Order: sequence, then C-alpha cells, then structure tokens
Amino acid sequence: MTAVPETHPRAGSLLVRERLVSGFDRGLVAREGLLAHGRGEAFDYLVGERTTPAARSAMRAGAACLLLAERPVISVNGNLAALCPGEIAALADATGSRIEVNTFYGGRGRRRRIAEALRGHVAGPVLGGGGGRSVRLSGLDSARRTVDADGIYAADVVVVPLEDGDRTEALVRGGKTVIAFDLNPLSRTASSASITIVDNVTRGVAAMARESEGLSGAGGGRLRRIVDGFDNGENLRASIAEIQRNLAREARVARAAGGTAARGRAAWHAAARGAGVAQDRR
Repeated sequence: MTAVPETHPRAGSLLVRERLVSGFDRGLVAREGLLAHGRGEAFDYLVGERTTPAARSAMRAGAACLLLAERPVISVNGNLAALCPGEIAALADATGSRIEVNTFYGGRGRRRRIAEALRGHVAGPVLGGGGGRSVRLSGLDSARRTVDADGIYAADVVVVPLEDGDRTEALVRGGKTVIAFDLNPLSRTASSASITIVDNVTRGVAAMARESEGLSGAGGGRLRRIVDGFDNGENLRASIAEIQRNLAREARVARAAGGTAARGRAAWHAAARGAGVAQDRR
C-alpha cells in the first residue's frame, strides 16, 4: 500500500481507497466495485462524512432487530471484505449472526477468496464460499440469486451492506426483514429495505456493533418497542433533509466566497484601469 501522510487533508479517504485497491489486487474486489465506491463516496460528501442522527436511529433499530432475530445473517461482498472485515466480525459476534459471502460479479473462485479473507477475522464458519448447499432466490436473475440454504435462504433477518436493489426487493418479497447500509437515501435499496442506514460502512458497521453490544442486555420487550417505533420512510426523509441542509450551507459558503472573489476582481480591474489611465497620461 502507498504511504499516505497523516497530515493529508483527505488521509482517511485515501486510506479507504488503498484498502480497496489492495482488495482488488488480492482478487476480492471487482473492477466494478471500485466504480461503486466512487459513487458512494460522492454521497458521503453530501451527508457530511459523518454518522448523522438519522443513521444512529436506524442503527439502533437494526441492532434491536438483529438481537430479536432467530436466524440473522450478514451478507458480505468483496468491497465489504476489503474495507471492514474486523468490524463485520464484531457485528456478527455482538448479534449472533452468521456471515455469508454473496457477490454480483465473479464466480466461485472469487467467493472462495472472500470467504478465506474473512476467516482470518471470524471465529465461526463463513457461508457462501463453497461446500454448502446452494439454492436460488426466486424472482432474481443475477448471480446474487445463489445463496446458502442454511444462510440467507433460511434467515429471518438479513443485513445487506452495499446491496443491489433487485436483491433487496427479492429478499423482502421472500418474507425477510432487510437491514441495508446505503449512502443514497433515494436508491431502490434504501426505499425497499425494512431498515436503511444512510452511512458509510467504514463508520457504520463498527458503530452498529457497538450499538448491539449496548443493547445486548435489554429485554425482548424493550427491543421490540425500538423496532416497532422505527419508521424507515420517516428516517429516509430525515436523511434527505440532512443532505438538503448541507447543500444549503455549502451554497451560502459559495456565495460568500463568490462575493469575496467578486470584490477582489473589481479591485484588480480598478487598479488595472488606473494603471492604464496613468500610462495614457504619460
């Protein structure tokens, strides 16, 4: 990996990119996954590159939902395995969730490499890397329709970070509660999921693991009230409102900067005109 100076103003972002490139070199991340990360990073700017109150509310509901689940599963693709394998392991440990590899691009070889990379962080088995009994989700044509019979197929709650909208819809149609991480609150995944966390997985997965640990001693009644009190549509509207506030603030900054620049340009032109008059007078 390239050495990124800690003093660089975008050091965190560059380190994340380095992890993705390393994951690509190891055969975990697809080329298309690099493009998808760039799109997500753009939305991260819009939410202020921080975990918003709306995202924390969704995490709390998601954590409660996982703790109530009988057969929770966390779906992992190549980007997630490259970015935050330790955080995924922590979330699985805190919630008793199984982990299953599921990818859009690449065949069994890539899934196997992802599973092997995760096993360095996860104490339990990693499904989806080969050896299990595979079945197909109905109503889905992409490679992501193939799932483990004892994993996603049998799950009652599925966490789907960095997900495709069509598979989210298929999982919901199959009667599963779907918890999604998606930085775009307008996406099909965000609107189709049961609980959508509008946050970067590099922050959000670890934060959700901590939330789960904090709720681990709560009774079923309290957890159920947290889940029942959550409204995904309302939470998405709050996330969109946060983006609108950020854009309005940036617009005000840009107008102020534009005014300063305009005053600077006016002064420069006045000086230039003065110099021109003086030259004419000579």
